[in-house]
Amino acid sequence: MSNESGAPQGNPGDIVNWPMLKIIYRTDADRIAALLPPGIEPGADPHVILTIYNFPVPDEPEYGIVTAVAANYNGIEGEYTLGYGIDQESAIFISQETNGQPKYPCTTEYYRLGPQVSARCTHQGYTFVEFKGVSTGPAEIPDEFDHNEWWIKVSRAVSVGGPATGYDFPPHVVHVRSRYGTAWREEVQGELVLRDSPWDPLASLLPMREQVSAHLWWPIFLDREMKLAGKLDPEGFLPFVDTISGSRWPGTSGGPKRD
Repeated sequence: MSNESGAPQGNPGDIVNWPMLKIIYRTDADRIAALLPPGIEPGADPHVILTIYNFPVPDEPEYGIVTAVAANYNGIEGEYTLGYGIDQESAIFISQETNGQPKYPCTTEYYRLGPQVSARCTHQGYTFVEFKGVSTGPAEIPDEFDHNEWWIKVSRAVSVGGPATGYDFPPHVVHVRSRYGTAWREEVQGELVLRDSPWDPLASLLPMREQVSAHLWWPIFLDREMKLAGKLDPEGFLPFVDTISGSRWPGTSGGPKRD
C-alpha cells in the first residue's frame, strides 16, 4: 500500500513495510578471490554487499544481516553469500540442511527514526558492523530485475577421532534466482564501520577501501527459484569445508578463524 507520493504505507508498526538497508563497499579483488572456492569466480567489481533487514519469517520478525561478495558461476553474474546472521534459531539448521543457506546466530539492532537510520550487528559478544546515516529522500525506482545468489550445499563424511577427509554429500552449488520489483527506494548518506571480530572477520578478510553506496529498499517479491546448479571439485573444496558457526567464513576445528 502506498500514499499519493508513492511511499509505502500500512498499519502502524507492521513489520512487512520495513525496508532493507543495502550497503555496498569496495574491497581488494584478491581478498574476495581468496574466499571463493574453485569453480566460483570473482565478479567484475570487488564489491561487498551487506543487507540488513527485519522481515517476517514466516510470520514473526527476523532481524538479520546478509554478507555477500560479487561473484560469477557458469558465466552468470551474481553474489556468493558468506553468511546470513539471524536472530531466529529455528530457521538456522533447517536452512543449512535443506538448501545450504549459510545461516548462523547473530543479534541485529536496526531501526529508523525520521530520516535517521541506525544498525548494529553483534555475534558472540563482538559488534562487527555499525552504520549510522540519514535518508536524503526518494530515489529513482529501477525496473524489475533478477538477482542471482550462490550457496554451497555439502556434508562432510561421518568421522570418529579426527577431521573428516571426505563427504557424505560432495559440494554442490545452489543457484538462488529471485525476481524483484521495487515499491520504493531512498538514498542514505552515512558511515559504515567494520570492527574486528574473530567470528565475522569482515574487517580483516574483506577490508573496506571505499564505501560505494547505501540505500533503503522496499522490495516487491515476484518470484524465487532454488536449484542445484552444478558440482564443485571435491578435493579443491576441502580447504573451504571448515567454516565459522554455520557461515562460509573460513574456520578451523580448533577455533573460529583459520590461521
